Amino acid sequence: MTVGTVIYLAIAAIAGLLAEFIVGWRLPGGIIGAVIAGLIGIWLFTHVFPFTITGDPTVYGVPIFRALIGAILLVFLWHLITFGAWRHRRPYYRRGD
Repeated sequence: MTVGTVIYLAIAAIAGLLAEFIVGWRLPGGIIGAVIAGLIGIWLFTHVFPFTITGDPTVYGVPIFRALIGAILLVFLWHLITFGAWRHRRPYYRRGD
């Protein structure tokens, strides 16, 4: 494991956690889910849908803004897919019962 790999994973974790905070929806798996969303977001917006953002800072070749945008997109898509399953659930407790 190299320093570049550790920094790559740290950037993915920060991007994933920020994406969860911005969207307001948590991914399953806690920090592991956030890291996976960050990694997939980085991969999507650097290799699959490459575009440039002027002034996008890079750390060890990882573009920060594109990683954050990719992670936000993944958390948002997860929210759209799973929202219907959570909306109709009964609460764990009821007030006044």
